[in-house]
Formats: sequence, C-alpha cells, structure tokens
Amino acid sequence: MTTGNVSVVAPVSEHGDDYALTRVPAEARHHWFSVCIQRFGQLSCLSQFMLGAALGFGMTFTNAILAVVLGAVILEVVGVFTGIIGQREGLSTSVIARWTGFGRWGSGLIGIVIALSLTGWFGVQTAVSAESLKTIIPVGPIWLWSLLFGLAVTAIVIYGFNSMAWVAYVTVPAFILLAGYLVIAKLTEYDLHSLVSGQPAGPVLSLGAGATLVAGGFIVGMVTTPDMTRFNRSARDVVKQTLLGVTLGELVMCLAGVLLAHALRTDSVVDIVTSSSGFVGTLIIVSGTLKINDWNLYSSTLGIVNALQTSFGVVVNRRIVTIIVGIAGSVLAALGILDHFIDFLTVLGVVIPPIAGIMATEYFLVRTWRAELDRSAAGLPAQEPTLIIGTLVVWLLAAAVGYYVTWGISSLNSLVVAMVGYFLFAKVGLLKPLSIQPSRFGAAA
Repeated sequence: MTTGNVSVVAPVSEHGDDYALTRVPAEARHHWFSVCIQRFGQLSCLSQFMLGAALGFGMTFTNAILAVVLGAVILEVVGVFTGIIGQREGLSTSVIARWTGFGRWGSGLIGIVIALSLTGWFGVQTAVSAESLKTIIPVGPIWLWSLLFGLAVTAIVIYGFNSMAWVAYVTVPAFILLAGYLVIAKLTEYDLHSLVSGQPAGPVLSLGAGATLVAGGFIVGMVTTPDMTRFNRSARDVVKQTLLGVTLGELVMCLAGVLLAHALRTDSVVDIVTSSSGFVGTLIIVSGTLKINDWNLYSSTLGIVNALQTSFGVVVNRRIVTIIVGIAGSVLAALGILDHFIDFLTVLGVVIPPIAGIMATEYFLVRTWRAELDRSAAGLPAQEPTLIIGTLVVWLLAAAVGYYVTWGISSLNSLVVAMVGYFLFAKVGLLKPLSIQPSRFGAAA
C-alpha cells in the first residue's frame, strides 16, 4: 500500500523474523519518510518533554536553546554515522558489530548490554503509562495496567517494523496535537517575552551539563540506529531523516518543556500534564510513551537474538523472543522492581556510547573487514573474528572516562576517547583477534 509515493507497508521475511540475523533485502526497504516518522516519534515523546522541563528549571531560555542545539548535534553526528553503516549493510547493531571491531563474542556482549538497558527502560516507561491510565480509569490495580500496556506494546512489536510504522502514523500526530494543545493552553496565560527573558526557578544548570542531559538522554537510541536504518534505501535518506527527525524532535519537545518550566516554575511535567488536563493529559503520556517503548523492546530483542546465536549457536525466532521479553518486562513493571534499577540503567547508558565510536572508526577509517563485507553484499562474510581483546580495553577505558570525568559533555568524552583509542590501537597492532573462524551465520543467512 502506498500514500502518494510514500511506502507505508513493505514485505517482511517469510518467517516473520524481520531479518534479525540477515541483511534486509532491497525489496523490504522503505521510503525515508516511513523511517523518519518513527525516528521523530522516538524523540517527540514524554521523556524529551521532561528533559526540556529539567533544562528550563535550571537554565535561561537562551542557554537552554544552546544546550538543546549542542546535544542535538552530537546525537545527529552519531546517528548519521551509525545509521549509514546500518543502511549500507542492512544489518542490526549487534550483528554488524561482529565486523566493526568487536568480533563474535564482543557483538554478543553488546547484544546483552543493549538488551538489559532497553528492556529495563521498556519496563520503567510501561510503569509510567500504567500510573497515568489508572488516574482516568480508576478500575483495578496499577500492576494490571502495567501488564495490559506492556502486552499491548509487545503485540505491536511481534509483527516488526511494518506494524511499528503503522503505530507511528497514529501516535506521533496524536502526541503532537495533544501536547501542542496543552502547551498553547498554558502559555496563553503568560507573557511570552517574560518567559523567554526570565530567570530559571531552580538551581543553575551549566551549559555543559545541559548539553550532556540532551545528548545522554537519547545516546542509546543513536547507537542502535542501524536497527532502524537497515530499512532505508540510501545513505542520503539516513541523513535526511536524522537531521529532520532529531532536530524537530529535540527542538519542539524540549523547548516546549523549557517554556512550561519557566511559566509554571516547576520541572514536574507529568504532574503538570495530568493535573491540568485530565483525560487529555493522560493520552499525551500514553501516546508519547508508546512510540519509544516499541523501539525499546524491538532493539532489545534483536540484541538477544544475536547474543543467543553467538553464545550457543542457536537461531531463535525474533517473535518468540519478543513475547518472552515483553512479558518479562511487563511483569517486572507490574511488580515495581524496575524502580530500583534506574541507577543501574544509567550506568549502562554510559557504557553504550563508546560502541558507536568504535564501530564508526573501524568501518570508515580502519576498515579491517570492509572488503569482506563488500564481497558478501548478497549474504554475509564467510569468516568472522572471534574475540578482539584490544577493542574491549578501549571500550572499558572510554566508558570509564564517560563515567568518572565530569568536565565537558560525558557522552562526547566517551565517544572521542573510543574513536581515538581504537584508531591508535589499530595503528600499533593491538587489535589482533584471538582467532578467525567460519561465520556462524551460514545457517541463518
């Protein structure tokens, strides 16, 4: 089916596995707008709204704009480079990592880290939506709403990219319209000039800290960009959708949150939304959470599928993994256990950014395996490195810098250290794999 020249639905693999371990073929690629609306949907969500409120609570309007722009530029650079890798190779993040610096076992570790991080956030955001639904439909306990919302998202993700595209066409406009209504209704009660020129209500937040919040808030999504851009048709499409989706998503939602924080002198957007607009506010939260939560689950399952194939040589259908992980995340949300893991999830968010730096440096500069990837354009390389100790050392060093060094923008610090460290290690010969073996993808390709 098409809308104008925009493909809304594209073929899926015959096993309904959404090419979890293989390249996405040309006939299954989408028009860039179909992918862009999902990228925009990830960023035009409640978390970005809350991020904007945090900036507005601690920064002037001008500094908040600068922080958003700086953070968005970092995200766009990461998203473009990792996205082009995904588009050219048609492979998910954890799979392509095998031939972009990490090897078989390193890519399996990446799959586990991504799965832990995104499954955790899937559960946390499921719990947020459940609490909101409970406020307008005071029937049954919150744990039941957690299960219902989590299982609804799981049902969407089971059918992969195509069903998620359909959801984006509904939830993204709904969220924009509802959030726009709230913002306009609130801000018309205040003088816009005073909001723009006024001082923040909370403790002062530095420009570097603000940019770190913006970049760090979605850096995991940028690292896993190949999961999405493997469905793109060209590198130009990746650039267009990244610049448009990230710029609009960050600017529109963050700046709306900044203005609300200046107007209402608080950073508690959830309370503002639910208390001031009731049913509409709850719809804002649910629609704003749904579009990012399906991608949390989707990328998580791709990481698990790759990790299982790496560790045990077992090819598991992505739909089965989606059902298991979706139920597990929903149950954990219902039990309230995930509230205690937010600090752990934050640490994972520091560990993940260097992955992008290593992958981009290997693919575009070092190019150890580019020839193999090019020769196997119709399938997958016949061989793969098993474990590259040097890469793991660079990864750990970069993550440590991101975690412990408080100067500047932590996400950018870890990215730069990963890129420079990997390049230097390659130049002095410290990236030799322990062995090179036949690829385990032979049976799956």
